[in-house]
Amino acid sequence: MMARSLYSLILYLITPLVWLRLLWRARKQPEYLHHLRERYGFYRSTPPQGLIWVHAVSVGETRAAQPLIEGLLARWPEHRILLTGMTPTGRATGQEVYGERVIQAYLPYDYPGAVDRFFSHFSPAFGVLMETEIWPNLLRAALHHRVPVMLANARLSERSARGYGKLASLVRPAFAALAGVAAQTPGDAERIAALGATAVDVCGNLKFDVTPAAERLALGAEWRRAIGPRPVWLAASTREGEEELVLAAWSRVSVPNALLVLVPRHPQRFSEVAGLLARQGLSSVRRSEGLPTAETQVWLGDSMGEMAAYYALADLAFIGGSLLPLGGQNLIEAAACGCPVLVGPHTFNFLQATEDAIAAGAARRVASPAALGEAVAGLLQNENELVLMRQSASRFAAAHQGAALRTLDLIARWTGRAGC
Repeated sequence: MMARSLYSLILYLITPLVWLRLLWRARKQPEYLHHLRERYGFYRSTPPQGLIWVHAVSVGETRAAQPLIEGLLARWPEHRILLTGMTPTGRATGQEVYGERVIQAYLPYDYPGAVDRFFSHFSPAFGVLMETEIWPNLLRAALHHRVPVMLANARLSERSARGYGKLASLVRPAFAALAGVAAQTPGDAERIAALGATAVDVCGNLKFDVTPAAERLALGAEWRRAIGPRPVWLAASTREGEEELVLAAWSRVSVPNALLVLVPRHPQRFSEVAGLLARQGLSSVRRSEGLPTAETQVWLGDSMGEMAAYYALADLAFIGGSLLPLGGQNLIEAAACGCPVLVGPHTFNFLQATEDAIAAGAARRVASPAALGEAVAGLLQNENELVLMRQSASRFAAAHQGAALRTLDLIARWTGRAGC
């Protein structure tokens, strides 16, 4: 109790910093200043009865939740889904993926009064937090309002577990408050249980159950026909500082007429990366401007929600966040699209999926930016190896499906709502 009280006091004290951070982000994304009242637990519209609450912090979690949300709607058709998030891009993704089938709102900051207002307003039957959204006051308020809350698609790296362990007096009650945890891997389950969660099962990764949208695959095929037989490689979900490394590595190898498709992870960086390409004197075209021409060296993917199309277009993809010690992004969508993958040395955010993909022949690890350029050049000039990796990617993705059904069965058991 004392640890949570101190935590709450610190939250109140840093409120000016929270506002400064919102204003800073709003410079590039004005949407951060929309729906501000919701971030403090004040909501205007009266919600319907019979809500199932799913929290997906941003874009990746919102898309990963799709098979689970579809299953919840099918299994409990008399309920509506309340989908909460924390970012404007996540909210926009929710609208794109689910339309009017879900009610969307921001989850409030973890102030005691704000989270209490959230539960009083929406009164969900139960809640599902995606991945690792552990908020002490939120979970304490859920207990107070008798709302069972589960952690789904849960993952916790060794690094994060060590960080949580330093705050054991604060986080152990929060983990213990969970009605259940559906972990991605045995390692995730072990680390989460060690922090206080009591009902932990291994269900696999929900992202394997996300089927690439047919219209996105068709769009990628359309792009491929327009671009023609040029070798195409994709640098997907790159993070700040990685684009320079990718471009430097690529400049040291030569594949005649090859096209690099560069897709930064965060939309607020699209213009920044376009400026980098201009400064380096590269012939580039933005996706928003149209298709690349025969002279285009880099096609900048400045669009949201089209990653499956980029994977369908590419002969080979590098998954960003892995050249620098950022933990890497998820390679599962690439595998589901049958796209061979390269990753850098830093993949601790998705370690098990990455290691499994490498073992299956769907992915390869490179040790450095220079090795990335050499691997791309070698594979783009070896169609036989690319064909084998494509086949392995598709088999790998198919073999790991089923997490959504296992998670739904556990939710029904944990909540005692199998017949509701």
